[in-house]
Amino acid sequence: MSRSPSLPDRPTLDIDPESPPDEQLEALREHYVNISQVHEQLEEQLETTEQRREELREELDQVERENETLKNASLYIATVEDIFDESAVVKQHGNNQEVLTDVSPRMAERLDVGDRVTINDSFAIQSVLDAETDARAQAMEVDESPTVTYGDIGGLDEQLREVRETVEAPITNAGQFDEVGIEPPSGVLLHGPPGTGKTMMAKAVANQTDATFIKMAGSELVRKFIGEGSRLVRDLFELANEREPAIIFIDEIDAIAAKRTDSKTSGDAEVQRTMMQLLSEMDGFEERGEIRIIAATNRFDMLDRAILRPGRFDRLIEVPEPDQAGREQIFKIHTRNMNVADDVDYAQLAALSGDVSGADIRAVCTEAGMFAIRDDRVEITMADLLAAYEKVTTDDEEESGPSRAFA
Repeated sequence: MSRSPSLPDRPTLDIDPESPPDEQLEALREHYVNISQVHEQLEEQLETTEQRREELREELDQVERENETLKNASLYIATVEDIFDESAVVKQHGNNQEVLTDVSPRMAERLDVGDRVTINDSFAIQSVLDAETDARAQAMEVDESPTVTYGDIGGLDEQLREVRETVEAPITNAGQFDEVGIEPPSGVLLHGPPGTGKTMMAKAVANQTDATFIKMAGSELVRKFIGEGSRLVRDLFELANEREPAIIFIDEIDAIAAKRTDSKTSGDAEVQRTMMQLLSEMDGFEERGEIRIIAATNRFDMLDRAILRPGRFDRLIEVPEPDQAGREQIFKIHTRNMNVADDVDYAQLAALSGDVSGADIRAVCTEAGMFAIRDDRVEITMADLLAAYEKVTTDDEEESGPSRAFA
């Protein structure tokens, strides 16, 4: 405990009555200065004391609140199962005990079946809680739009048009669908080889719309314990419903939507349960509203037929490797912010790079920049791009897998 500050000594005035007037006046002046200094010290101590008093008052209020909290009995969480005129059936979490309890008229106006509430030892409802949402579903929400635009995607004009018609148009121009008299498509599945731009297309759509963009990987829905994956799927669609218009992007959907087998292992059974929950949410007995689904996969042949039918994914869009014109466009996109020499021939590069994806082309451009830095140059030449293409494709053939830049 802090001690009170000591008070300064009080100044004293000793004046010899026999001294000359000038000396008496000088003594008075010195006494006034001393009194002023003591006054300033006392004011500083008073200000410090006032601050300390406010701090102690706040601490006292906090202790009193904590003391009152400790005096109150703990509350339990329950779910409202049914509602009658002046009573309700609640199920307590943990022991699943169902109890019929009286409800005040004011509380009854706020209650709905399925609400989470707090109850006391007498099972009387004390308050209504907010809807429960899995924290992992909240974490998957993308608050800021991705920076990818349609101009960053080359060689996929037809695919982009179909994606925009399916996902963007129903959100930005819903009235046109009402005038024509058709329901907008509910979802689109992008399939094709790795590195062809499927994820970039989804990001570009999110960038162009004001919709909430919720991105997830199919593997994230595969959980360890029974029921966790299904619950996460429900929470994702509830989150999208709360934040509509919304776009749900499921990457590598084959992780949970593979063809069903007769396997009896618990892991396979849990994956199938998660897929069934996803199918149920995609169908839904209620209108889904302004929620659109984009999914992507490299293994279209593995997908279960149930998820491919119209009404779940109305458009199945193949995203192939780019043709020569597309490769030339992609080279220009990835080098537009690079310091490229005038001798670079994009048409020759496109003709040379036969079976490569957009991701491979990006790796080639980056590797060409590394060659220029290695030679202490700031300009990328045609020779750099050719050498980078040779390196990336050679690494690809040796590894029989994805391209390896900077090896």
